[in-house]
Amino acid sequence: MKNSLQEQLLKANLANKKQAQKAKKQQHQARKGNKSAQPDHAAAEVVKQERAEKLARDRALNQKKQEEAKQKAITAQIRQLIESNRLSRDQGEQPYNFVDESKVRKIYLTEQMHKQLSGGYLSIVKWGESYEVVPRKVADKISERDELIVIPLNVSDDTSVEDDAYADYEIPDDLMW
Repeated sequence: MKNSLQEQLLKANLANKKQAQKAKKQQHQARKGNKSAQPDHAAAEVVKQERAEKLARDRALNQKKQEEAKQKAITAQIRQLIESNRLSRDQGEQPYNFVDESKVRKIYLTEQMHKQLSGGYLSIVKWGESYEVVPRKVADKISERDELIVIPLNVSDDTSVEDDAYADYEIPDDLMW
């Protein structure tokens, strides 16, 4: 009785060696498969939770990178608008005072630029540590991208002649404010 059933079948010529090896292999795989067929549910939950956390971190990181890229693109657009549309102040001799961050600042402009700035046709934008003068339409495009760059000026567009008590009086040309 030392012989196994498999060996007895081989001796009786009811099975050959190939069939015996195939049966042995199937038994081995069945034993091995049964152990892996009963997974640890707690470990599976931990793995699932770790995957979800990693996915959330990856999404947050990806969103942060997209926001940084978007901010860089906006900064590049603003730089291009300012550099291509700024007006030269090289010949400026007349000072123009304005308020930025509760401090009075001064830039020198030509007389024509001073009138246009006072009339609301030009605007001042802060670029780095300096100030540039650009047309009002360009300043509106810049303020759509970043409102803090455009310096707000006290220019009223609705000057009505009816309400002006001094409308009949002429303003002298040499009057400086």
